[in-house]
Amino acid sequence: MLRTLAFVHGVLFSPRTPPSVRMSSTGVDKKGVLADKVALITGSTQGIGFAIAQRLARDGAHVVVSSRKQENVDQAVALLKEEGLIAKGMVCHAGKAEDRDKLVTMVADQYGGVDFLICAAGVNPLVGSTLGASEQVWDKILDVNVKSPALLLAKLLPYMEKRGSSSVVLVSSVTGYVPVPKLGPYNISKTALLGLTKTLAVELAPKGIRVNCLVPGLIKTDFSHILHEDEAFKKDFKNLYGMQRTGQPEDCAGIVSFLCSPDASYITGENIIVAGFSPKL
Repeated sequence: MLRTLAFVHGVLFSPRTPPSVRMSSTGVDKKGVLADKVALITGSTQGIGFAIAQRLARDGAHVVVSSRKQENVDQAVALLKEEGLIAKGMVCHAGKAEDRDKLVTMVADQYGGVDFLICAAGVNPLVGSTLGASEQVWDKILDVNVKSPALLLAKLLPYMEKRGSSSVVLVSSVTGYVPVPKLGPYNISKTALLGLTKTLAVELAPKGIRVNCLVPGLIKTDFSHILHEDEAFKKDFKNLYGMQRTGQPEDCAGIVSFLCSPDASYITGENIIVAGFSPKL
């Protein structure tokens, strides 16, 4: 007699073998799906980066947060530790080679490397004409948003190879698909990250390192406040987006935890949109 089978989220299960339970979005995961793993998250003292660090820590990982200001690092680490989570922090300006080197040395000395690298650091010093942007503006945006993830990963690569089953998540933006007027160089940098993800995924697959990309839509953070204050943009936003709400940082955190987990061990090179709508590609 044929046994009864069921499909759950596209996976075939037998009633004798129940599907594994995914971690909760609140509280430390007692099953420890990410237990004893080390996650380094850049740009992670607020907004999307902090939400990701918090979720990975709740799911059992040891997290290392970083950003440009010491007071922000201290505050983020304190908030995580108040929950009983395992966290360390270090100042790192993602666009500065010396800061990246110090960060790599720290995680190598204290943890022997990292299992997960999440690159959430990003800047946008310009609201205006793309062709009116100065060379300094172009350099700053491309240095931090595009070059720094590749250069940091290059430094961490020997350590991640040794860990096995490592995962990298770059953080792009839906503006890489649907450009926002007056954010030209920023839009372009986020489009570049989509290509960087595809290229690194191919190069690093033989080394057992997966590379995927989180593509957030309009998320309510300090970084995006200028868009939230633009009434015309908000009107256009409601006409464009399928889900009539602004996203929250926590909407992005769960997918990153999944991409770092064993459940995603056969997923690489994907640009995953978390935007409340599907842009026309």
